[in-house]
Formats: sequence, structure tokens, C-alpha cells
Amino acid sequence: MTFSIVARSDDGQLHGVAVASKFLAAGALVPAAEADVGALATQASANLAYRPQGLTMLRTGVAAADVVAGLVAADAERDHRQLGVVAATGPGATFTGAKCHDWAGGQAGDGWAAQGNILAGPQVIDAMRDAWLGGSALGFPERLLAALRAGDGAGGDRRGRQSAGLLVVRAGGGYGGNSDVVVDLRVDDHPDPVTELDRLLAVHTMLFTRPDPASLLDLSGAVAAEVGALLAALGHTVDDPEEALASWAGMENLEERLVPGRIDPVVLEHLRRAAPHVPAPRTGA
Repeated sequence: MTFSIVARSDDGQLHGVAVASKFLAAGALVPAAEADVGALATQASANLAYRPQGLTMLRTGVAAADVVAGLVAADAERDHRQLGVVAATGPGATFTGAKCHDWAGGQAGDGWAAQGNILAGPQVIDAMRDAWLGGSALGFPERLLAALRAGDGAGGDRRGRQSAGLLVVRAGGGYGGNSDVVVDLRVDDHPDPVTELDRLLAVHTMLFTRPDPASLLDLSGAVAAEVGALLAALGHTVDDPEEALASWAGMENLEERLVPGRIDPVVLEHLRRAAPHVPAPRTGA
């Protein structure tokens, strides 16, 4: 009753899972991932014990195919299970039990595995595969979501739509650098969950992605003057533009985009939208 993709980024630094289903809160049950270790999805008649057991095996260097084989061999209900696994290196692996509801199946390749059950047909997995393989120019979370969106567009769960989830991990890549969880977003009950998940990822990216150093602007001269005017218009005391900016950005949940002495253009544009009546200072004759 679910379709998912588990994958590893081309540089091996990120692992993640994207899932959608006509099932309440599939994102709370299906995915598991650990930085520098791997990721897995357990679905159909999901065996939640696969998540800690599979990650433990991956942590010891067991290949994805051997993780799948080990988990299902010890499970008397294996014929009702579906599972996808990627490790820190090597090809992904997928398993579909003989008694999963049609259509059910999966495909796997280097660093990825896609699988689903109660699907509109095999074209769902084909579409996910093609989107994943063709999405190398995208960021990793966006690439996972593109594959999920392609499966949804090809018919997805033949019973309809209800939930979706996206989990991405990287060592030290989470909020404040003190977590490995880069993205953990869920749409638990929604008429168009994949589209809603896409919207949430865009908001998450805007708020929490660390800025590209090449794009940063010096917080001096005309830029500092504009920032000061905008902050003043929003009611901030601007004795020190950088301190006032940090205060405002914290309230707007943009603190991950702050860089001392500089300003991210994404932050500046957000500030401009917050106080659109303040014109930018003139910089020339």
C-alpha cells in the first residue's frame, strides 16, 4: 500500500528515503536512516523491527543485499513484507514478498532501490527509476522527491493518496551542526500529500539551508544602510545592524543562514518582503 525510494547521494555523504501511501502517516513508519551507514524502507505489512535491525547490520558493513536476505530469512511473515535498503557503498537491494497485494515489485541499482505495493502498475517503479537516474543535477532531497513525484504521477498507490514523508541524513548536516538529520518532513493526512511535501521542502530549504559562500554580500555600505532601514521600519533598534539582523533573523527562523559580517541574499530578500514599503538606498547619481 506504499511506494518508496531509498538512496545514497553520488558523493556518498547523504542517505535518505522518500515515501508515499494511501495510509495514515506512512512517513512515521516506513523510513529509517543513519549518517554514513545507510537507509531502509519497510512497507506492505511493515515490520518495524527491520529498522533498528537493518541499521545495526549496515553499521557493521553488511552489504544491502545481505541485509535484506538476513532480515527476511528470520521473518516468518516475509511473504507479506516489502523492503528496500542502501548501504554506505555498493548497489541497493529490494525485496517483495510473494503475498504482497498486486501490483507489487521493485528495482534497484547503484546506491538506490525503489519499491511499491498495491500500485497502479509497474510503470510507477519505472517512473521513479527514470526520475532518480535523470535527477543527478538536483540537490539530494529534491532528487528523492522528484522520484516520488514521478511515481505519484504514474499512478502511485492505486487506492489513492493520503500521506508522504522525506527523511535525509548526513553527518553533522542537521540544525546547528549538532544533528545528522538534514530533512525530516511528513505529510500525515492530505488529499495531495506529495505536492504538499514539495511545498514543505521548499520552505525547509529557504529556512534551514546554509548559504552558498559565493553568494554572500558584505554587510557594509549601501547594503548595511538598507538592512538598517528595513529593520528600523519593522520596529528594531538599529545601533548595530548586524546585531539587529541577528535578532530579527532569529524570530524569523533564519538563524542557520546568518554569517558574521555578511548577509545571505535569501535573508535580504526575505527582509525586503517583510518591510516592502522601505526603498533601497541610492548607490549612485
